[in-house]
Amino acid sequence: MNQQLPVLVSGGGIGGLAAALALVRQGFEVTVFEQAPEIGEIGAGIQLGPNAFHAFDALGIGDKARARAVYTDYMVMHDALDEQQVGKIPTGEAFIQRFGNPYAVIHRVDVHLSLLEGAQETGRVQFLTNTRIVRMEQTDGSVTAFDQNGKSYQGVALIGADGGKSVVRQQYVNDPPRVTGHVVYRAVVDKKDFPENLQWNAASIWVGPHCHLVHYPLRGGEQYNVVVTFHSRDKEEWGVTDGSKEEVQSYFQGIAAKPRQLIDLPKTWKRWATADREPIGTWVFGRITLLGDAAHPTTQYMAQGACMALEDAVTLGEALRVHGNDWPQALALYQKSRVARTARIVLSGREMGRIYHAKGVERLVRNDLWKGRSTERFYDAMEWLYGWNVDNCLSRE
Repeated sequence: MNQQLPVLVSGGGIGGLAAALALVRQGFEVTVFEQAPEIGEIGAGIQLGPNAFHAFDALGIGDKARARAVYTDYMVMHDALDEQQVGKIPTGEAFIQRFGNPYAVIHRVDVHLSLLEGAQETGRVQFLTNTRIVRMEQTDGSVTAFDQNGKSYQGVALIGADGGKSVVRQQYVNDPPRVTGHVVYRAVVDKKDFPENLQWNAASIWVGPHCHLVHYPLRGGEQYNVVVTFHSRDKEEWGVTDGSKEEVQSYFQGIAAKPRQLIDLPKTWKRWATADREPIGTWVFGRITLLGDAAHPTTQYMAQGACMALEDAVTLGEALRVHGNDWPQALALYQKSRVARTARIVLSGREMGRIYHAKGVERLVRNDLWKGRSTERFYDAMEWLYGWNVDNCLSRE
């Protein structure tokens, strides 16, 4: 009887759709619940490490994602006060040889679209929009989810992929968010309006006291992603609003001329007041588990939020495969395989934010950190992150 029931997935974002694809590959029917009127995505550009491409391939949508990505030649960090280059990491042929896949940048919408097309093509994923799962109950063999109108849905298991403000996490963990006070402004600018002296085929960051700026190409180089981050002088509440050009400009007074161009470009900004949560060791509650930002909301400093959700989905599918779709065993293995790795991303993100935003003597230390470091040493330091793939994703203990 249970095998006839679908798997319920709360959330139709990147994590939810990736989970749906992984579950279909294990033979399940899937129902995805999305609270928005349509399945879609907001945001701007995101960065994709080789681990994301390994995940796309495992989910069967590698070709779709590759066709929409822009492949960078290098990652580079400059000091925003004096324009000094702090570090540069080539992401060309040697990088691909080392990690088996490229480094790329892509519009968030294009990642989501690739996953959505893949899910639709299976014919085994049902999408219910305008549907917010607000409560769950379960027995030994099934889960019942209730939406905002009191309607119930039964499934063999439920995946809580409902984002940083997860209702599933609230019901089972109910831990507070940790509002960082860091505000992120994001915008996409057409190439014709983007400064020629910054049109680099690179993931570029300018780091300054209590702030940083990021830019990279999107959509075949026809657009550029612009992201600026600063420590707010106000008490922030976690959420997304429309931004104001005046507010951005008020935070970047000491920045050098070259990076300063970035904050004058966008005509409209979206403003994110960011938060993460303390990592937790338990994601599994009977036949219910967390995935993506619901499991490990993080700041953006490691550029791995979407990548971790993709990894989660692949790992869940693999755990089901090795345990013959036995849910309790598979969920235990999934949790064991993911908790420490994703916690490392959350904690590393906090530390990376501190390094980016260093001032005074700490800034000088930061600027000396990678002097003289060889490309191979950079790659060695990234091995734990970019060396992930479907063959090593499960905990072997």
